[in-house]
Amino acid sequence: MAENWYGRMRRFSGGPTRFLSETNVEVFLTELLRELRDDRATFNLKVLLLSPLCEYPDLLCSSDSVGQETALDLMSVFAQCPRKSTQFRSHLLVALTCVLICTSCVRSRSHVALDFLDLLFQVAQDVSDVHNDDTSRSLRATACDCLQEMETCCPGLLSQRLELLSGLRQQETSRLHQVYAGLQTVVLKNAVYQLTQEPGAGAEHLKCLLGGNTSFAWEVDQDAFQTDSKDSAMLSSLIQGSMGMMPTLHTGPDCKELRSVLSSLLEESYLFTPLCQAALLHRLTEVVAMVPGIPPTIFRAQLLRLLGTSEVCLFHATLLMKCAFTDSLFSAEDETFLLKRLLVLSQHPLLSIPEKLFYMDCILHFPENRPISCSDSDEALPVLLTPQLASTLLPTVFNDSATMLARLHLQSLVYLEEGVEESRGLVYLYDHLTSMLNIVESGGSREIVVTFFRAAFLFLLYFSQVHSYCLDLSEQLCRLYLRHTRLAPHLINLANQTQERLPECTWAIGLLRGLQKGITKALLGQLSLQDLSWHLKVLTRVAEEREICQHCSLGFLSSVITTSPLGVGGDWRLGNSFLAVCRRVLLHPTLDSLLIPLADILQHLACYYGDADIQDHARLYYTLLTTVSQEKLAMMLAQEAADNGPQVKKRTLSSLMAENEGLTGALTVHQTETAVLCLTLVSSEGPGESGQLHEKETEDVTDVLEAYRSQFGEPGFMPDVTLKYQLVHKQDQDPRFEQLFNIRLHFVLTDDHYEQLQDINVPCVFKGRPPPVVQLRLKPRQPYPTTLRVSAIFTTQDGFSWHTPLPDVHVAFQQSFLPVPTPPSWSGEARLQLFERLWEEISSETGDCAVSLFCCQLQEAELNVLGNQRSMYICG
Repeated sequence: MAENWYGRMRRFSGGPTRFLSETNVEVFLTELLRELRDDRATFNLKVLLLSPLCEYPDLLCSSDSVGQETALDLMSVFAQCPRKSTQFRSHLLVALTCVLICTSCVRSRSHVALDFLDLLFQVAQDVSDVHNDDTSRSLRATACDCLQEMETCCPGLLSQRLELLSGLRQQETSRLHQVYAGLQTVVLKNAVYQLTQEPGAGAEHLKCLLGGNTSFAWEVDQDAFQTDSKDSAMLSSLIQGSMGMMPTLHTGPDCKELRSVLSSLLEESYLFTPLCQAALLHRLTEVVAMVPGIPPTIFRAQLLRLLGTSEVCLFHATLLMKCAFTDSLFSAEDETFLLKRLLVLSQHPLLSIPEKLFYMDCILHFPENRPISCSDSDEALPVLLTPQLASTLLPTVFNDSATMLARLHLQSLVYLEEGVEESRGLVYLYDHLTSMLNIVESGGSREIVVTFFRAAFLFLLYFSQVHSYCLDLSEQLCRLYLRHTRLAPHLINLANQTQERLPECTWAIGLLRGLQKGITKALLGQLSLQDLSWHLKVLTRVAEEREICQHCSLGFLSSVITTSPLGVGGDWRLGNSFLAVCRRVLLHPTLDSLLIPLADILQHLACYYGDADIQDHARLYYTLLTTVSQEKLAMMLAQEAADNGPQVKKRTLSSLMAENEGLTGALTVHQTETAVLCLTLVSSEGPGESGQLHEKETEDVTDVLEAYRSQFGEPGFMPDVTLKYQLVHKQDQDPRFEQLFNIRLHFVLTDDHYEQLQDINVPCVFKGRPPPVVQLRLKPRQPYPTTLRVSAIFTTQDGFSWHTPLPDVHVAFQQSFLPVPTPPSWSGEARLQLFERLWEEISSETGDCAVSLFCCQLQEAELNVLGNQRSMYICG
């Protein structure tokens, strides 16, 4: 039975929704609870059975009533569980908490939730264990964690237990002390916030809250546990940057009870772990910010150790306090020391990269005592950060990528206000950028390349107004591209991002114009296929700019397709790159002046390019260019994917438009789920099948051989084999594939025994009509059987392009040889004599030969067949 449950839990963990869809949820939950009550089950198995209730209680408990019944069963199991089973009891508490919270039993103030809260407090206060060992403390810690979780999900739930929680914290002397302190601070913060939302609440209400009774008093405030989304957001992080934005509780100066609680917690905080200290300080900061009667100087005693801390979490808590209280707590000297401390930590060699990046980010968001910047930006350098201080964080080529970019960002903000070319800081930053460019030019890694272009973008973002540097950077980038054309995507992205962030800046247009100039002046004889592909990508992006003349781009395209062998090849991707440039030019506002060169290019592609699909595209573009007005043409080509126009027309047109981002679905070569076509063998042609030697019957082996040699030469290996196939539809196909056009068959060899096969074009295949015959010419290198992998690309009637695999074509051994035309009347014995005669002649000619023998028992019928085959196919 246990093995069965292990398997079911494994399947549940693999896919809870799928598992529950295959079974009855109520039955599964009932069986699970029954197994938990079974004394024969091991506690390890029971802990495993609780995992669905801990992780997916909303799937198993579909309603509040089911949640209450489940919680009652689990509490019964907890009551019967032995005290020594601490691990199982801890998991039970967690499961109960998850079920009650997820089924809203706590918010609905059900009796089950009330009983469970009493149970949690009983466990948290249980110090009856004489030894008070780690196992009992872990159960009490779990109970505190469950209480904190319920308080977090329902703020104000435990507000009537503040005095009890304070007493538990003060009595505890073990490491659980910080657990109780954490729970108390969460409840205290939520309780104070609840009071700030009640009109007329003041010091007396706060005093009653801190010294309240030990009953839960659910009926006192039925809305105490109902918080809307806005309140929840405020509770999650109350500190928003200044005390004026905080909800406040007007208590006057009489807050000695709250001050006593805060002082006690702060005095003990140094005993906690750094994470617990940081969480406690954060919550207490929120409490003090909400109660103006408590002066921020209550934290003054803690600042001495916090300002010198090396813990990231504690330093962050210190900055949060400074953000909340500014000069009410931090003096000018404290502020200066804190900023210098950040500068030191941002470059400390013993700190990890993420830690140093955090400290640099703190500099960018440093909370000043008296900020003078009115910028809406969330990043503003403090006034105290002078260029001299910031010089310790200058970027170098030896920094890692993240550190270098962060330092460049910070330094750009430092020198932004100077904004003159003579600035020493700006000169250093540009020299640094140039150094990185030189590394990229020398063959830097992909990480270096990406880092350089990000750095270039940052430089342009802050210093685009310094035209001398921007112009020089553009020229260097153009030279870099001509040496490394693979950087085209980075350059295009840099231009796009610069235009998006700096719409008034013309730097991107200047860069694209420079790239166009460099590409169009390149020597065609030195162009590789890869370089040409990248050039066309860049020219496509250049054609999008209205301010850039396209005459030289079209001149480059014309030269490539007319004089370079790359321009008339059959590469489909390259052809689409040509068409992409043409399509962008069709949308250019100066199309009237580009009409003749563009038409010549499209006509040349339509007539001479080596791919039929590209020819069709070019032919359509040519037709649109010569028959449609520029306004209508722009409307047709500028359709976006979100356009809800007529679907049939949209697909038919867009399937012929290359690289249209809005219509990529129609341009993609789609993959069929199953084979649409297949090749069926009709015949194989070879000499000897004409039957001319059969006109005269003869029994003489010599006469047969002489007649064959006189007409066809020596029997043996065929130099060329022609196999005829019919290209037919597969059965039960999708109606979309009944009419196929422009089919291109592609063959892939599985060995090297045959020469490479050329692709075969078939105009069309219609279902219901006679299938076309395809002649497959094979040129064997060695006489071996082989298998050909076959695939096809075709176009359907709606304009979509599809790719489909075809069943493999198997070439048999005997199809690679010339058959000896023996008369049909010959017996098996005569055919064996012919084979022996041929074997003797071959052996005598070669001189050095080997004989391989294989003995087997054959009946007369098998012997005749074997003799017939051996005499028909002879290989020398």
